[in-house]
Amino acid sequence: MQQFVTKQLQDHQALFQKIETELARPIAHLAERLIETLKIGNKLMIMGNGGSAADAQHFAGEIVSRFRMERPGLPAISLSTDTSIITAIGNDYGFDRIFSRQVEALAAPGDAVIGISTSGNSPNVLKALEVARQAGCTTIGLLGKDGGSIKAVCDIPLIIPSHDTPRVQEGHITVIHILCDLIEQGLFGIFAREGL
Repeated sequence: MQQFVTKQLQDHQALFQKIETELARPIAHLAERLIETLKIGNKLMIMGNGGSAADAQHFAGEIVSRFRMERPGLPAISLSTDTSIITAIGNDYGFDRIFSRQVEALAAPGDAVIGISTSGNSPNVLKALEVARQAGCTTIGLLGKDGGSIKAVCDIPLIIPSHDTPRVQEGHITVIHILCDLIEQGLFGIFAREGL
């Protein structure tokens, strides 16, 4: 078992070396876009299935409440948290529309709609991002593997370079934490004071 643990940690470290090398600039670029979205009064809408639903809820919670610093609340919605809405849409229209119907109802031009999918192929996330694009939103994917079909409908696809679902999820939550930190610093902290 100890060897198994060691191998898991080594795989994690190897992936995070790749993320540092390949994604530091794209993560910073994504943070800049999210900061601009919030600065002009728009909101973040975040979605995913299973573990990615938990990540969407986590992301929205950090934005609405706080991450590290005391500051005003910011507008973010997790589309996977309202069971009445999800079950109504799923029952009336089908599971593939549980997110797209919410985007149709709630999105405004200039909002950022973020889909989280380890495979890059979640049909309900794909449909929602298509609707978001038609509504004039910035479409963002936190994806894995090769980005799947979702990559093509994203203005900013951020792909964790792994085919191993647990490793992709570890990458996603770390990216989310970095984004939350950068958003706070960009709006209220050191980057805001420096005018960056």
